[in-house]
Amino acid sequence: MKNILLPTDFSENSWNAIKYAINFFDTLACNFFLLHVNRPSTIVLDDSPYLTTQHVVETIYALPAKQELREILKRISKQFPENKNHRFYTITDDDFFIDSIRKQVEEKQIDLIVMGTKGASGLRKIIVGSNAGDIITKVKCTTLAIPERAEFTKPQEIAFPTDFSLTYNIQILEPLSEILEKWKAALRILHISKKKTDLNNDQKNTKDLLEDYFSPFDHSFHYLTNKNFEDAIQCFIESRNINMICMVAKNLNYFQHILFHSKVEEISYHTEIPFLVLHEKN
Repeated sequence: MKNILLPTDFSENSWNAIKYAINFFDTLACNFFLLHVNRPSTIVLDDSPYLTTQHVVETIYALPAKQELREILKRISKQFPENKNHRFYTITDDDFFIDSIRKQVEEKQIDLIVMGTKGASGLRKIIVGSNAGDIITKVKCTTLAIPERAEFTKPQEIAFPTDFSLTYNIQILEPLSEILEKWKAALRILHISKKKTDLNNDQKNTKDLLEDYFSPFDHSFHYLTNKNFEDAIQCFIESRNINMICMVAKNLNYFQHILFHSKVEEISYHTEIPFLVLHEKN
């Protein structure tokens, strides 16, 4: 049984991520935990000495949030009737967002966080949005980030950008192998370099290890030379039938331009292609 955490702010963007998660795990037994977090910074207390903090929080924030969560459950039951594999639970919390996510990951033994992301516009500089960006970088739990315009389709090809630097235990790749097995998808292992150079011995060893690990699945290696990682990814996606991009969290510093970038006019994958970010378990 998979335990899936679905943070929601009640936007259509977060609803899109919920739909994607239900479709993605359609045949698997899952517990879905719908979580809404009331941030302490948004709670302004009444000046009245007769109103307790708990009363204000419960009346102004918790009750409306619980009602919104019930509406989501109704929406799910209408759109996804008769799925006996899935159970849904609702949670409201009053805490700092990341602290709440970490708490739920530990208490509910969460296997995966699925969260919607908002494309950059105007002065917004982080493509995945501050909340999703914080989860990806600060919470040690595998996360599937669903862009606002992503529609669920059966994964056919998954891109796995890597610098062939093995700074992680190979078992971190297990969620990726589970997806490859479930959907019979092909894995495209992608190495991007700013200038054409040969792999060093450590990189060759890592490549051999990945070759062995993914040997049961349809996979291939690809090499691109481009000074801009985001341009290389975009070109690669356009040339293939890529439905998902997977990265290891420990490599995010190296590939930060893939996830965090401010010039998004021509980078469509940020708003259409889900990102799976793998974390080592504590």
